[in-house]
Amino acid sequence: MSAIQATTLRRIGWALFIAATLYLCYFSNLSVVGFVGPDEPRYAWIARDMAESGDWVTPRLYGRPWFEKPPLLYWGGMIFFKLMPGQPEIAARLPSAICALLATLALAWLAWRSYGEECARWLLLLLPTSFAMIGFSHACATDMPFAGMLTLSLACAAVILGLVPPVEDTPVLPRTPWLALLLFGFFLGLAVLAKGPAALVLMGGAVFFWALFTKRWSGAFRLLHPAAILAFCGTAPPWYLLCAHRNPDFFRIFVIEHNFKRYLTPEFQHIQPFWYYAPVLLLAFFPWTALFATVTLYGARGLLRFRETSAGICLVLCWVLFVVVFFSVSKSKLPGYVLPAIPTFALSVARAVAKPKFVPPQLTASALLGTGLAILAGSLLIGSHPDTFFHRPVEPRVLAILLLPLVTAAVLAGLVPLVAASRRSNTLMALSSSIVALSIAFSGGIVRRHNLDAVSERGLAAVLKSDIPSGDQLRVFGIRRGEHYALNFYLHREIPRWEDQPIREGYVLTEHKDCNSLNTKDFCKDLWRMRDFVTPGPSALLRIEPRDSLGGIRSRQEPE
Repeated sequence: MSAIQATTLRRIGWALFIAATLYLCYFSNLSVVGFVGPDEPRYAWIARDMAESGDWVTPRLYGRPWFEKPPLLYWGGMIFFKLMPGQPEIAARLPSAICALLATLALAWLAWRSYGEECARWLLLLLPTSFAMIGFSHACATDMPFAGMLTLSLACAAVILGLVPPVEDTPVLPRTPWLALLLFGFFLGLAVLAKGPAALVLMGGAVFFWALFTKRWSGAFRLLHPAAILAFCGTAPPWYLLCAHRNPDFFRIFVIEHNFKRYLTPEFQHIQPFWYYAPVLLLAFFPWTALFATVTLYGARGLLRFRETSAGICLVLCWVLFVVVFFSVSKSKLPGYVLPAIPTFALSVARAVAKPKFVPPQLTASALLGTGLAILAGSLLIGSHPDTFFHRPVEPRVLAILLLPLVTAAVLAGLVPLVAASRRSNTLMALSSSIVALSIAFSGGIVRRHNLDAVSERGLAAVLKSDIPSGDQLRVFGIRRGEHYALNFYLHREIPRWEDQPIREGYVLTEHKDCNSLNTKDFCKDLWRMRDFVTPGPSALLRIEPRDSLGGIRSRQEPE
């Protein structure tokens, strides 16, 4: 076999291996767990409502306009709800998974053109296997579409700024990079449609500091080319103008309350300390936390020592630091806010570990050894306290199946130092890290399958459908809002709270409550007797009947 054929086969093998990794990390098990938390079921409801009503302009939650977020996620969900109405979790989460894939591929292309094949390979193995990318690609939330579109626009900006080297003597694009300019404006417009004007602030702030440090102001102003502005104006403003025209309160609710007030005031009660995102970033890169932390500290030391870096890495660093600092200053903090910094941060780490002159292979191997020890410690912690992690007893056989991939991953990562000094250490370490990633991906599927959907209300909603006759009144009492929203989605109706609309005949779903808690004089009985559906607490379905229907005396008037 010739050297050319061997190289071709090796590249095909790597391509298939990376494709499998991308599929497992971004697209597998999208529907294993039902909607979780307060956001997923509400966003999914709005997307399904758009598909059913055909109104793609005004987002509506339970029939009322709802302007907390722009429509990009809803539009994507609307398309997939029409294509697969029987798979709501897949339909609602596919937009996030697709955005994660596009962002990864765009950065891989940028890494390949700027820093070589080895850097791109490292990026394609480290980024999709990080905790943040796996988690947010499996969530019906606006964070991943926002981060994905911003990453795509940043890759286009790198081309416009002249940071992507040409292939031999041929320019990457024509002298005026029309395609990059149009795509930059288009993807930046989509980012504004994903989460709002914060996209303009992040892009403008990062490029401003890049120009300040590199003294390349003329390059920065290329991003304001008429072609980019025209593409942006054709993407984001039409929806904003049309929605504001149809809904006079849109500007006040969305721009003032959900942008300025959310950032400048603690009104939304997501108050966290300034250093909040330091542990968030460490968790976001798990299981590669030790590798990312080691490379970051080593790179920071080198940057402070030599006080210079390339223009491309300067843009990456400006982007990461500006995103993190911008949201650290905010009065409202949530983990997903700094997601736009994760892909570009991974690019800088991939560049460092792919080139021994930046980070010694022994240091990278030691960091991966730390990764193996962390995974092993985590598996031992899960094995010693399974009920804490799964909310229900776990059979020893199931626990062994779950922990075996984790232990295997830990051993493989720990073996990396043995090959650190070899000539092919980077390739071998990349292979070991990919096996760790695949093990973690499979472990996640095993966790979700054997946990029997313990963290969502999908199973509970199915039982309610079978136990409550169609058309009978239902109320909730003592149910947390995330669980309440999920029940609304799966039952396809808004369920009032008992406190707001009490009833004299019907059903009341509660947690940790009984008939005495309702403070009603009507007849009440517990149909499930605190039956456990593996929710955070025992659930009870209370049947309410007026006492006069049972031969008693009417004790209260039925609410109007």
